[in-house]
Amino acid sequence: MDVAAKAYKGAVASELNKIGLRYEDLLNSSKPSVEEALALADPDVLNGRMRRLKRASDLCVKQKRYIDYAEPLPLEEVFKLELSHDVDKIEARDFEFQALNLHKK
Repeated sequence: MDVAAKAYKGAVASELNKIGLRYEDLLNSSKPSVEEALALADPDVLNGRMRRLKRASDLCVKQKRYIDYAEPLPLEEVFKLELSHDVDKIEARDFEFQALNLHKK
């Protein structure tokens, strides 16, 4: 299974490099836990995320690729985790809150 996982991770990284995004940029910002993590995130993280999303949408409209303008991001940079830990903690907190309040139903 590790071989398939590495191949899939490489395929995802190559697709993200085409438009200059990171894996975490694909998180749905309308999900409550992601929205809260974004509100608590460092302004530099938010600024970088917004710039990457704007650049990706601009490249898609122009039907261009990011790798035509810059070097592809290394695999570590594509899968760099800045928000996922916070999202996981928020979801665990919400799950615990729901579990502790099951008796109120």
